[in-house]
Formats: sequence, structure tokens, C-alpha cells
Amino acid sequence: MTNKMLRLALFLFPGQHLGAWRLPDAIPEIDLGIEHYVRAAQLAEQAKMDAIFFEDQAAVPRSNEILKGDTYGAANPRSIHFDPMMLLPALAMKTTHLGLAATSTTTFNEPYNVARRFASIDFISNGRAGWNLVTSFNESEAQNFGLDAHMQHGARYERASEFVDVVTGLWDSWEKGAITRDKERGVYFDVNKMHFLQHEGKFFKVRGPLTMDKSPQGRPVILQAGASEPGRELAARTADVIFTLQTDIAESRLFREDIRKRAVRFGRDPDKIKVLPGITPIVGKTDQDAADFRERMKNLIPEDLAITHLMPHSGGINFRDYDLNGPMPELPDTNNGKSHRAAIMALARRGNLSIIETARTFAEGSYMKMVGSPTTIADTMQEWLEADACDGFLAVPTHFPAGVEDFTTLVVPELQRRGLFRKDYEGRNFRENLGVETYS
Repeated sequence: MTNKMLRLALFLFPGQHLGAWRLPDAIPEIDLGIEHYVRAAQLAEQAKMDAIFFEDQAAVPRSNEILKGDTYGAANPRSIHFDPMMLLPALAMKTTHLGLAATSTTTFNEPYNVARRFASIDFISNGRAGWNLVTSFNESEAQNFGLDAHMQHGARYERASEFVDVVTGLWDSWEKGAITRDKERGVYFDVNKMHFLQHEGKFFKVRGPLTMDKSPQGRPVILQAGASEPGRELAARTADVIFTLQTDIAESRLFREDIRKRAVRFGRDPDKIKVLPGITPIVGKTDQDAADFRERMKNLIPEDLAITHLMPHSGGINFRDYDLNGPMPELPDTNNGKSHRAAIMALARRGNLSIIETARTFAEGSYMKMVGSPTTIADTMQEWLEADACDGFLAVPTHFPAGVEDFTTLVVPELQRRGLFRKDYEGRNFRENLGVETYS
């Protein structure tokens, strides 16, 4: 047994599973339906989860296959979704403890805007904001921001490293108690507790400060995912929460150990960094019920859509030039999506899957599948925690509402019964509930 407690976040993104939205009881209108997001957030909070998290892609995905007229590209539900930053204030008004995290890219934004937006959300939510720092990997996004191709991988991370330093510097530009609003003296803020950043670097020149006080958490929580060398370095230096695509318990333990060692090198307490592998829970009354349900959903994924979905990670390979029932060819290294490429190759090799089997499995979502009864899924989660392979999990349901309900009302209570997860929130804000570094 372990005395450690799991950290749990809910990742809600329409179309993570490319077939589940077609189930009769699924509500695909969650893509642009705020009332459904509110319901999902409230379910997560009732389960005492740490956070709800939203991905973002500022483009409709378009692989070469779609450009050539593959109409199955139009069947991809991941194309339609809100700007996640717009969701957070609405959810803040309907929840009280749940962390609220959204993706914002360092490649197609300016640090002052990002710092200001997340600090604003932190005030609106009373200390529950989280920024998922990404460099983007979708070539289509670049074409929406004046570029023909994505910035090179190394340059993206170099820019991101400076970007996050500017953002955190801006978050620290006011000391606690700087805003006095002293009516008697006629003094609104203490000038001595306000600091100009005066940053001048390779990518950015930013004066500062922000137009608001120090945020309730001191700094919003920083979340990140990245398995490449520069991605690991940046995460170990700056992130509070690190999402991973690990599917093997031994590899995940090595990843976590690597991050922790790097964190020590940067002078950080490794226990204040939480590594959360992504999981897709598929829950049934019995293990067989869950396995049957998985196959039912997988069969709802059109073959051409599965191949099209895999194409952006192919490194230029056209899978239709190969026998789709044959083995997955070695994918070349590319400028984009290195962690996804590694996950695809590991998936194909470990399961000895054909191209089409790999494509269909990847179209279920790129995260580890946990399939079974609530007891079986809790067993696996406990095994990973006790093996020091993680600090918790990012739960990625297949669809709304049943996928969200099954995890929050069936799996989480089983974890609570075992003493592996909280029964109530302990802290005043997102950072305190997570057990990450705090800022005064």
C-alpha cells in the first residue's frame, strides 16, 4: 500500500475518440454547448477532482489527404470547438474549487497577453487558473498566423523558454499588498511594490508591469506536455504539472525519474512537480462489458478517417501506398509532434499492430486505454501510483455525458474507498490542492 494520494484532472475535448460521438446517447453538441461544459465541470468538482483541462488547436486540421479531396476529413469532430480561454470564466462562475486550465501556445501568442489573460482568470476564479504551455505542432495553425510552415522544433522551444520567463516575470511584477486603495491618503497602490520587468531578449521586448495586482495564487499553475529533449528541459524548469503519453509502467517510471532529476538540477523540489499520464477510461459493469463497449466504439470509426487522422504524424509517408493490413513502417523523425510519433511507434510495435489497426487505435485517442470495471481500472491506477510511475492521471473520457459520468461517479468513488484520492478539497486554491509550489 502507499500513503500517496492521486492527483486527477479531467481532459474534455470533443472528438478525442473519433467514433464515440456517434453513440446514440452521446451529446456531440458539447463542442459549442456551454451548458454541457458546465455540467462536466460540476461532475468533476463533485468528484473532488483537481482540475478540468482544455486543449486547443487554432485551426481545422488538414492533412495532405484532406487537401486532395478526402471527404472523410469532414467527419473529424475535433475540428469544432471553442477558444478554451473563453470557457474558463463561464466555468468559474459555476464552480468553487475545481482548477480551470486551458491551452495557450507560445508560438502564436505574445507573452504579455497570455500573462494578463491567465492572471485575470485567476482573479475571476479566486485562484483556480492554470496555463497549459504548448509550442503547437499543427502545420495548419502556422498557416493561420502568416507562416507557410511551422517554426523549427528547436526554435519553438527556445522561444517558449523565453516566453515563460516573461510571463512569470509579469506575474511577479506586483508584490502582495501593492494595491492599497487607501481612501484616507488618496493612494491607490504602493509604487515601491510595483516592478517594471524591462525584459529584452532574443524574441521579446516587454516593459511591464501587468495592469492588475498579484494574482490570488501568486502565479497561475503551469502545465505542460513534451517528451523531446527540449520539452523535458522546459518542463523540469518551469512546469508544475506534466502530462505524458506514456503507456508502459516501466517507461513512465523512467520518465518521471528523469523529470525529477532535471528539476533538482534547476534547484526545484521534485515533489512539487506532478507527472500525470493521460488515460482513456472505458468503464463497464464487468471487464467483458467494457471490452465489448470499446469494440463497439472502435467500429464506429470510418477506416478512411482513421488513416486521415494518422497522416499528420506520418512524416510524409502515404499509408495508402502500403498494405493497410501489413506492419506499420518506421515513421521518419519530423519537425512536429515528436511525442505523438513516438507514441504511435510504441503502440504499433508493442501490440504488433497493422497500419489500419494502429490507425483505428490511435483514432480512439492517443492516451493509454484503461478498459474494465471500476475495480479493474482502480487496480491499474493504484499499481502505477505505487510503482512511482506517476503522481496521478489525466482522465480523457471518450464522450459526453456517459464517459464523464462513468469516471466521476464509478471510478473515482472506488479510488476514494481505497484511500487513494481525497474526499474533499484541502486547500484554498488550485496550487494548494495540487500540492505544488506556492507563491506568496
